[in-house]
Amino acid sequence: MAIGLKKKQGETTRGFLRRFARRIQQSGILLQARKVRFRKRQKTKRERRHSALRRIKITEEREKLRKKGLLKEEPKWKKRR
Repeated sequence: MAIGLKKKQGETTRGFLRRFARRIQQSGILLQARKVRFRKRQKTKRERRHSALRRIKITEEREKLRKKGLLKEEPKWKKRR
């Protein structure tokens, strides 16, 4: 999407820039550019499976330690003041 603007006769540079910025905002080009720039890449199936297995392993180890009494239990919700 190209936006073509020409400076009007007697228009200041600041006024032209203001008009240009407003046109860019209204067109949605800026939002589209930000979405492309800050896009998060999806994990592959292998990465998702690996992280899920890792979470399961960690929770199992934590549960074993809790049952043995080696893990100090912390409250799930901490009170903020």
